[in-house]
Amino acid sequence: MVFTYGCRNMVQTGDGRQRASVQTGAVVDIVQKEDQRTGHLTRGIVQAILTNSTFHPHGIKVRLVDGRVGRVAQVVSLKSGDEE
Repeated sequence: MVFTYGCRNMVQTGDGRQRASVQTGAVVDIVQKEDQRTGHLTRGIVQAILTNSTFHPHGIKVRLVDGRVGRVAQVVSLKSGDEE
């Protein structure tokens, strides 16, 4: 996958396959069902974690605050100190 985000204050912080890495309110990149073939990533904030198990090989399923649903490809968050 190619990540083309130009946000200098964002860093990858967790594995999207581990439920412990995903928290409500976290900024994440997800792959929606319709984007599985292309691998297109959608960035958003987690509203709810939909996967009950502690691990899923394709990523933990989440719902974003805008209502989109997908599996977490990576957990992204603001660096401490850069918050305004």
